[in-house]
Amino acid sequence: MFEEVYFPTKEQLVTDREQRIQDRLCELIRSRPPALNPAAAVRGFVLEGVDGIRDIPPELWRGEIGYLAVISPTIHRLVLELVERQAIALASAISDSTEVSPEVAKLQGIALSSVFQIIISEAGRRTQKGHSPTKVARALHPIVERVLDELDRWFSISGAPGASHRRRT
Repeated sequence: MFEEVYFPTKEQLVTDREQRIQDRLCELIRSRPPALNPAAAVRGFVLEGVDGIRDIPPELWRGEIGYLAVISPTIHRLVLELVERQAIALASAISDSTEVSPEVAKLQGIALSSVFQIIISEAGRRTQKGHSPTKVARALHPIVERVLDELDRWFSISGAPGASHRRRT
């Protein structure tokens, strides 16, 4: 299930997986049905990812990005850069598929990427306290659900009435 792969730099180790996640999020946003807002479109994927934490072998758990960001200022800065790049990509996907102003698309992209910042920082903090992957996933799931609920509600009412639901043609 987990294959050993060599990465020449810490950054490459982190950015490869995060790029795949970003690509999938953008795809989900761009291909969503017209009645679904961006937060609702990525909900299942994000929660699956949180639940997937349970499947990380305990011997590999302290090698995950959240824990590394807690113990390494370099990795912490890298996470912040990744979140910023993700926000830009998500804003572009939102702008391509939603009739909102560029500023609102940017704000929504930042909000969605912040969900990942919450996941990473909470997972790292809890790992540092000695929590297992299962315990972290169990604690994070309701937190992320509440955050996504709030974003779903917010995206549904932001901009002009129904604007977050209309797709550009």
